[in-house]
Amino acid sequence: MQYPWISRTDQLLDCLPTVGKLLDLCEENYHLLLVLAPQLRNMRGLHASCRPGHMDLFLEILEQTPYTTVVHLTYYFAHEKGQRADPDALLRVYHDARQIEVVNLRQKSLPIAASYQHPSLLNKWRINVFLSKWLSFCNTQKHQFTSSEEFLTKMQG
Repeated sequence: MQYPWISRTDQLLDCLPTVGKLLDLCEENYHLLLVLAPQLRNMRGLHASCRPGHMDLFLEILEQTPYTTVVHLTYYFAHEKGQRADPDALLRVYHDARQIEVVNLRQKSLPIAASYQHPSLLNKWRINVFLSKWLSFCNTQKHQFTSSEEFLTKMQG
């Protein structure tokens, strides 16, 4: 099976990050998120994207202002002590600049958190490459967030 995001991610991991390349990556992440949530600027509350045969993906709008949106994006895995969010991302979306800032990213699959230090260009690069790969994967699975009314109708019907 071919995964289209792997070759792009490998190219990103091989290059040395610059501020310009990081800004390009943050802009690419913005567009990838908008494929998942085209109406992001108008959304409120908690949303779920449920695809047969795939993990449910959750998006919670934590703050909505004219120029920014703060979102929580995660999967919830069953765990002996309840549910565990992984990956678990807190993102600030800048609509005017068409950029995403990773405010916090916790995940167990890759050793990003284990090696995380003071935010540096290389650390921000790695975190944004992970976000890019994850968002691309979610888009490949055809996840998409709809309006609250559509979500409630699907849940009730």
